[in-house]
This record gives sequence, C-alpha cells and structure tokens, in this order.
Amino acid sequence: MEWSIQDIARTAGTTSRTLRHYGQVGLLEPTRVGRNGYRYYDERALVRLQRILLLRELGLGLPAIAEVLAGERDPAAALRTHLELLERERDRIGRQIESVRTTLRKTEGGEQLMAEEVFDGFDHSRYKDEVVERWGKDAYEKGDRWWRSLSDAEKKAFQQEQVDIARDFAGALRAGEPADGPVAQAITQRQHDWLAKTVEVSKCYFIGLGELYVSDERFTANYDQHGKGTAAYIRDAMKVYGERNLTD
Repeated sequence: MEWSIQDIARTAGTTSRTLRHYGQVGLLEPTRVGRNGYRYYDERALVRLQRILLLRELGLGLPAIAEVLAGERDPAAALRTHLELLERERDRIGRQIESVRTTLRKTEGGEQLMAEEVFDGFDHSRYKDEVVERWGKDAYEKGDRWWRSLSDAEKKAFQQEQVDIARDFAGALRAGEPADGPVAQAITQRQHDWLAKTVEVSKCYFIGLGELYVSDERFTANYDQHGKGTAAYIRDAMKVYGERNLTD
C-alpha cells in the first residue's frame, strides 16, 4: 500500500514542504515518484517517518537524526527502545500533572506547599542545553556538581526555599507592594542569595534570569501558580535589585 505526499502530510500533522525537505537531505526518500511528479510512500517509509518525528520531539536536529537512523540495523529494536523512552516520558509528565494539581489545590486552600510535591517529575538536567547556550558550559557544570553533591534532605530544603520565596513574592503582589519597594526588594535579596548558592550572580545574569521567568512559559507557569502576574512581578523586582546592587 502507498500513500501520496499530501495524505502523509495530513495524517502526520506536518507539511508537504517538510516531507520534500526530508527527501532533499536524504532522511526520507519517497518510495516512488509518479508521472505527475507526485511522491508516494510505502509502509516502510511511514515507519521511518515515525522515527524521524519521534526523534524530533526529543530535540534532535536533522543531522543527528540522520546519524541515528544510519546506525540502526533493526527498526523493530529501535522502536522498542523509543517506546521505552516515551513510556518514561509519559510517567514523568503524569507526575508533573499531579504535582501541579496538588500545588493548585493547596494554593487555593491556603495549605502549606512542600518542595517535593511542587517539583515531583521535574529534572534540572533536561535544560542542560539551554543553560549551556545562555550562560556557558562551565556555569552548567558548576551548578550540576553542586546539586549532585547535596543530600536528598539538602535538595528538598533548597527547593522548599525557592517555593517559600515565590509564595512571598505572590503575597507581596496581592498586598499591593510595589516591585521597587522595601518589602519586594527584601524578598528579592533572598532570591539573589538563593541563586548565589549555585552561581556567581552578576547584574546581567540576575536581570536576564528575571526576563526569562516571563519569556519562558515554563518558568511563568511555575511562578504564576502562586498567583497570576507573579512571574512579571518578580522580573520587575529583580531588575530593580540588579540595577541598584549588582555589577557585571
């Protein structure tokens, strides 16, 4: 059985242009090309496209995907490996969902938040590439060594401190405290000291991190679970603190 390029694009949720590009770079050649110039794909090509799309979702670029596919001799074994990875990811996402659900329930009910509940399913190493790109390999490796040196109790205490700071920021926002006022700036001092346990905090880093809390939806969601607008409030407070107290 064969499918046209339009059928494949529609079913896979991609575009004909993308499929043609995959063909041009040698990732996914059509099974045949009809007299009308249309490209057609058989079942083997569909399985290969599935692998390409799965690897893309893992964050691999096209050159890396080409290397992976070139090294595969047993497609079934490769699919079993990827299935295992997907099942692990499903479990991690399920834990994150329960974590956010618990945080929402406790926040709305005024209950005490616990760090192990807030961060269940989150893995700092997942963002290694982003940290390296933004602040360099040394910054990531230094922070990673420090984190791995901690005991489980120390890790929980460190995470709980961040939860407490975020919650206090949200409380200051609800109370109408200005971001450049003494209350917010005192909390920002705690934020600075918390970060300084892992990295050297320059003005550029501190202000840039505050901007990231708003520009990256993952950070925004993490802070705004304590109250809508908390991430933007923290950004503003960190900018003021950085301009007043830090140097590059």
